[in-house]
Amino acid sequence: MSSKADPVTPAPKPGAWAPFSHSAFAVLWGATVISNVGTWMHEVGAAWLMTTLSPSPLMVALVQAATTLPVFLFALIAGALADLVDRRKILLLVNMLMGGTAALFAVLVALGAMTTSLLLIFTFLFGTGAAFMAPAWQAIVPQLIPKEQLSSAVALNSMGINISRAIGPALAGLLISLVGLAAPFALNALSFIAIIGALLYWRPENKAEKTRVIKEPFIPAILTGLRYAFNSVALTSTLVRAVAFFLFASAYWAMLPLIAKDVLQGGPDLYGVLMGLVGAGAVMGALLLPSIRARLDADQTVMAGSLGTAAVLIAFAFIPSVWAAYAGALLGGLFWISVLSSLNVSAQSSLPEWVRARGLSVFLTVFFGSMALGSVVWGQVASSFSIPAALAVAALGLASCVFLTRKWHLTAAGDLNLAPSLHWPAPVVESDVEHDRRPVMVTLEYTVAEGDQPAFLDAIQQLAKVRRRDGAVDWNILQDAEDTQTWVEYFIVPSWRAHLLQHDRVTHDDRAIQDAVNALNRGRSGPKVRHLLAADL
Repeated sequence: MSSKADPVTPAPKPGAWAPFSHSAFAVLWGATVISNVGTWMHEVGAAWLMTTLSPSPLMVALVQAATTLPVFLFALIAGALADLVDRRKILLLVNMLMGGTAALFAVLVALGAMTTSLLLIFTFLFGTGAAFMAPAWQAIVPQLIPKEQLSSAVALNSMGINISRAIGPALAGLLISLVGLAAPFALNALSFIAIIGALLYWRPENKAEKTRVIKEPFIPAILTGLRYAFNSVALTSTLVRAVAFFLFASAYWAMLPLIAKDVLQGGPDLYGVLMGLVGAGAVMGALLLPSIRARLDADQTVMAGSLGTAAVLIAFAFIPSVWAAYAGALLGGLFWISVLSSLNVSAQSSLPEWVRARGLSVFLTVFFGSMALGSVVWGQVASSFSIPAALAVAALGLASCVFLTRKWHLTAAGDLNLAPSLHWPAPVVESDVEHDRRPVMVTLEYTVAEGDQPAFLDAIQQLAKVRRRDGAVDWNILQDAEDTQTWVEYFIVPSWRAHLLQHDRVTHDDRAIQDAVNALNRGRSGPKVRHLLAADL
């Protein structure tokens, strides 16, 4: 018998197709592809319709802006709803409303009653529906598959979007040429039937963590989501990298109809082919992502994808060739999916379940806000100067931001343990405290030797981020003027309810930070804690 223990064989990483073994994921994925084919047919048809109603580059770019602006405006509200209300019910209701709106739009186009103003209004309405669906859609992904399959599931969802992007635009261009402008819009309305049917089929299991049942009011829930996002180092880094990419990469999305029509002198079929090639490139990228991730980490993948996108923008700007445009669209899709998937996984991996939809809504707000702003900016630059000038400036800005944001590191699946640790003891109180009693101050008293104080202050600064992230509206650390080894940490939360929720939200990673602070506390295993309630005057 060997005297040495047998080495532990690491579990194999889940394959790219593993999430399809779960029927709920497979059904929803298939229905989403069908629905997204209709969505992409609509987007291509709407962009081309605007080129026939108004030749202005700014007006064409405003179609892209009207699509993305609602997510910027409403995603935070949608995220709070998705964390507080049944996500399946939200998705069913919104899809039904959008299906009806799509049918009305198709009728107006068929009757020749569409105008530039109506087109922008309907585009804004569709964007609003997408805004209320997106956080809920992204937040249900971890409910459908095991945690270790999250990266594969995100990549497959991105691949599904881009399969539909490869089919939808080409089909839309063909339908517009052969049947008429109303055809893609009518098929889009019918496509909502698939997603509604899949949602009716899905019966989600309740996998919620076992915590006390405390309902958070709606407005505080939104503020909590914002507070969490901007005090989470992992999510903040993701947001910075997202702005640096999407603000500039939006240029070729906004300009592609004009590249096809004005630069390449083509029609809707050419535009559909270019959009289809973007989708095909993204599908190819999704298939290659597992091998890419084996060689590059998330930061390196985003850097390579960003520089590749900058090169595509330069090619669109200075090589007025159909074949060069075909290659640029294909590569643009590949680079787009590599960056988008990496950022999405980083955002998902930075969020615990209790705030997942709200955190993702912040990510989506930044994503679509950057796309909307970029579309307007590049449309205006193209109107004032030229389409190549807009693309070249965007490429220069994107390449510069790659190097300016290097210190903001992305999070990979499994890097953080954000499950509730539930290690905080229940607060000791003489009698029941009303949940609405406000505000509440919590103080913690530490005794720290002189030589340990620099390390203590470094460690407690990390703990401060946890306090603020989980609900504190104020925090500080104070030193006793008479006994310099005594330190008092305090933080204030808006209500007793908010403090009880803090107990439920502390994670295993947070516990490690607290242990590092407590290790420097002399004479006792933990600090002396007090809960101070505001006087009821």
